[in-house]
Amino acid sequence: MQAVVIHEGDSVAVALENLKKGSVIATSAGEITLLDDITRGHKFALRELKAGENVIKYGFPIGHASCLIKQGQHVHSQNVKTNLSGLKDYEYHKQASVTLPKVERTFEGFVRADGKVGIRNELWIIPTVFCVNHVAKELAEYARSRLHEFPHVEDALALTHPFGCSQMGEDQRTTQRVLSALSRHQNAGSVLILGLGCENNNLGVFKEFLDLGDPRLHFLNSQDEQDEFESGCRIIDEMLSQAELCRRSTVPLSKLRIGLKCGGSDGLSGITANPLIGRVSDKVVGSGGTSVMTEVPEMFGAEQLLMNRALNEEIFSKTVDLINNFKNYFKSHGETVSENPSPGNKAGGITTLEDKSLGCVQKGGSAEVCGVLNYGEEIKVSGLNLLQAPGNDGVSCTALAAAGVDLILFSTGRGTPFATAVPTVKISTNSDLYARKGGNWIDFNAGAIVDGAGFDELSDQLLDYIVAVASGQKTVSEKRGFHEIVIWKDGVTL
Repeated sequence: MQAVVIHEGDSVAVALENLKKGSVIATSAGEITLLDDITRGHKFALRELKAGENVIKYGFPIGHASCLIKQGQHVHSQNVKTNLSGLKDYEYHKQASVTLPKVERTFEGFVRADGKVGIRNELWIIPTVFCVNHVAKELAEYARSRLHEFPHVEDALALTHPFGCSQMGEDQRTTQRVLSALSRHQNAGSVLILGLGCENNNLGVFKEFLDLGDPRLHFLNSQDEQDEFESGCRIIDEMLSQAELCRRSTVPLSKLRIGLKCGGSDGLSGITANPLIGRVSDKVVGSGGTSVMTEVPEMFGAEQLLMNRALNEEIFSKTVDLINNFKNYFKSHGETVSENPSPGNKAGGITTLEDKSLGCVQKGGSAEVCGVLNYGEEIKVSGLNLLQAPGNDGVSCTALAAAGVDLILFSTGRGTPFATAVPTVKISTNSDLYARKGGNWIDFNAGAIVDGAGFDELSDQLLDYIVAVASGQKTVSEKRGFHEIVIWKDGVTL
């Protein structure tokens, strides 16, 4: 198959390989003679589209034709414009609930005192301020040098960031909420809060955001020490001994929390990797587990689909606020709500934000939306949750980690080496990317769907891989030591 028509009502087809001008392509809508070269992931018209007529993909408008588009012509940003504008009024049309698949699976995790289950047993060093970032890295390196003596401690991470001082009001509280949420994460067997002493977010202030009854927490204030590295190493020794006492045990899939993310998307993202992730999300949620989807701007144009899946009126209203508040955030900075996709997205075949969003939301499968989380807020209910955060890979992945997911399923068509504080499973949308970056950036190839593999077969394989990762197998990015956090800043710097 050279091209696919995703929905019977679509007016475009998507090329599954590079196609030449003049080629006659068989589609479910009939044979189409191409008037242009069509790059893999890009679209061509199945019929003539008049100027102003909606362009339909996934069964929904992805924008409108800005000029006459002939059958077989390339359909992209040169002849399609977005339909998105500002705020909208929404109505709740509750979709009938879908029976989700339930699978009897277990994994080997770390049951913490609060009942949450981690999939890693690591030492986490969290600086209160950027000034001590390098000290945090030195202490993490020291901890890693001793891991051979502590076989049940799996790694040591320095979660460095550029904030913690010269911030004011809500901007500073955002940093504090994210860092404190990370301090409670179940993948950490022991946590060091590393302060400087004179920063806005000093230990005395930051402790108000922490669970001081958590025995995993340790503290070091650098300005109080003659040699902060020497003092820190003594604390690290204690932390290693503490975390070494933790053991994996068999727990049901219902204890797993997964984050859903896409980055560097292309025209195949909504055809291969994202719907594959959606099927796996449904299996996890259907088995009593939790999945969290974020990237709110990449819901614009597909938000009504999510709203109709809201569990009840309260969740619907929270979803409306999630969308409209983010649109107001754009407007407050003088930006349009449709300022997306990225240059890489467009090169990969994504034309408008609606095009991108309709592909992105497929990561959420068909489950009801059970919860809506603010940025920096932690998971409260199992099931599918929506989380406030932008599309930026670093910020959104950090938000997912802070929310409390164990791992992140990250689809990508262009490829990226980025990974955050929790295991980040990279899933390629096309086999070419996997051939070039498999084992280097990419963990799993969803492009096999284009090559003839079935969704059922691949979703079982991806779930097998997730269970293996949850039970201790390291992802590609973990093997390379990739762990970064990026905090969303929106305030004055003093």
